[in-house]
Formats: sequence, C-alpha cells, structure tokens
Amino acid sequence: MKAYERVAAARANNRFTALDLIGRVFTHFMEMRGDRRFGDDKAIVAGIAYLNMTPVTVIGIEKGHDVKERSMRNFGSAHPEGYRKALRQMKLAEKFKRPVVCFVDTSGAYCGIGAEERGQGQAIAENLVEMSGLKTPIISIIIGEGGSGGALALSVANEVWMLENSIYSVISPEGCASILWKDSSKAREASECLKLTAEDLSELGIIEKIIPEEPSELINNIKTELTKAIKKYSAMPLEELTEHRYKRFRNIGEDLIR
Repeated sequence: MKAYERVAAARANNRFTALDLIGRVFTHFMEMRGDRRFGDDKAIVAGIAYLNMTPVTVIGIEKGHDVKERSMRNFGSAHPEGYRKALRQMKLAEKFKRPVVCFVDTSGAYCGIGAEERGQGQAIAENLVEMSGLKTPIISIIIGEGGSGGALALSVANEVWMLENSIYSVISPEGCASILWKDSSKAREASECLKLTAEDLSELGIIEKIIPEEPSELINNIKTELTKAIKKYSAMPLEELTEHRYKRFRNIGEDLIR
C-alpha cells in the first residue's frame, strides 16, 4: 500500500475502535470516569481489566462508529479533562503496581476555545512528564490515527507498536499540504513526505513492533505480544524500567545524525 492508502485505511468507517479491541483482548473491563477536576471526557475510556490473569490499567482514545456515537466521543479528539483522566488512572496503576496499556486513535487533541481555556497544552505536557517517569510498565499501540501531541500524550511508553494499517505523525497529511503548498488537496504527496506508515516508522526506530491485521489472528497476536512485553518489563527493577523509557526517546534519531 502507498502512504495515502494507509491513511484511508486508518480512517475507514468500519475500522475497529479502542473499545472493540479492549472488549476482545481483555476480560472484566471496568471503566473509570472523570478527572476529579472538571468532568468526564468520553473521547478517552480508561479503567481496569485482566490480561489473562494479570490486572492491567487500560486507556484508549475512542472514536465511535456511527454519527451519533462519534459526535458523543468528539470524533476521538480529547479535551484536557480526557488526558487528566488518563493520567489519574496511570498514577493509580503505579500505586497498585499494574502495567498500563494504551490504545491510540486520534487525529489530534481538540483545539476548541473551551479546551484551550481549560489548559489543553498543560494537560498534554503533564502527561508527557509524568509518563516518562511512571514506575510501572507502559505499552502504547497505535490502532488507527496517531496524530500530533494528542497521540503522543498517551505514547510515552517503554514500547510503541502500530497496527500495520495505522499512521503516526506530527500533523495530518491535509494540514501538512496546507502549510507546504497552501493546498490541502495535495495530501497524497504530503503523506509520502511525512513517513507516517508503520513500515517507515519502524525503519526510523520510532516504533518497536508492527502487528499484522489479519482478522483471524489480530486479537491473539495482540494478547500474545502484550503478555510477553508485560512479563519482560514487570521483571525490571523500577529504576531500570524508567531509565529504559528515558533512553528510548533520547536515542531516537541517533542513527540518522551519524
């Protein structure tokens, strides 16, 4: 597939969402709502579940399926209270020694006036800082769109994976085309320039794993890989765990500089 075909696949109306995967990968999911500051942002779902017999904290950016649900979920564009809800659950995971699994699917954080008034930039920045030092394993999986800081706010992890038809980028192809060529219709060309596919990002060392999307194997693949990763990182001493996460991001781009 070419880059823009991956973009279209990541945005497809019939694509599975975070809640679809949570319901199949985990058992006994119990959703926790609210940030204890402003309200509950339905663009982000968070709670406790079991992966086999291991309790985990699961956080997902949810887009919804039909128009009514997508509107209720704000099309997966979270407000600051959504990111604060996610962080609240991460801190609880740290306290009770639960690994954190994030499913990311967003074109970007919501940029409306209300979100800015309530501290959108600060909420994202707090997540980046807190996740970098969180004393529990974190695995983040890009399952559809991974757009800008809205995606990065749930992706400061020990490992970042992508489904094969997902995308991960600092800006949308349309936004990039509008800036570079003043013409959003050149999104196809922008998609190639952005190197936003799973294959591109794996080659650049931005992600650790690409998960194939064969329907019959997808859920089992995610379960298997998560089980192995959680076992690996749960065995690490806490200082080594956080140092691993720190070095992961500090080392990005080293090979390109050389």
